[in-house]
Amino acid sequence: MSPASPTAARRPSARERLLAAADELFYAEGVHTVGIDRVIERAGVAKASLYSTFGSKDELVRAYLQNRHELRRTRLLAGLERFGNPRDRLLGVFDVLAELSAAAGFRGCAFYNASAESVDVDGPVEQVSTANRAWTRGLFTELARDAGVADAPALAAQLVILYDGASVGGRMDRSAGAAVLARSIAERLLDAATP
Repeated sequence: MSPASPTAARRPSARERLLAAADELFYAEGVHTVGIDRVIERAGVAKASLYSTFGSKDELVRAYLQNRHELRRTRLLAGLERFGNPRDRLLGVFDVLAELSAAAGFRGCAFYNASAESVDVDGPVEQVSTANRAWTRGLFTELARDAGVADAPALAAQLVILYDGASVGGRMDRSAGAAVLARSIAERLLDAATP
């Protein structure tokens, strides 16, 4: 098969390789622990490629977190498609979290982990983490409205805190137990919030 063939395997771009290496290393070990040289080595690119593509480590971290947000959003929304009614979809957020936290290599929330390491309250880590959290709160608010909750924002605020705790519990316990328990608590909160 010739290299020009449309069915020939395409080699990932330097940007794709850098993001894949950053995703693997930053998620497993932390954004501040992992030096830029390790990312470059893992990606198999020249240092100039990193700087011409991202400009700095901060911007690579931003791209890593934005990519994580898109993957999380896509995975969560796809997981919710299997639930047939609004109530089950709202509770299904915790079912999806349980599946994720039971998977090998689960290290908790990439955004919480990166934010815990960050000292720059206005930097890229906080910007992307804040946007991700706002999206989560918006999702819970929308799902609560769909489920007939009168004060959907209030329930959403409670569920975000519950989700946070379940994510940390999944990381610390290395199991889905926290997400399963969080789902049962969410169900009680939902029952109390609906007529």
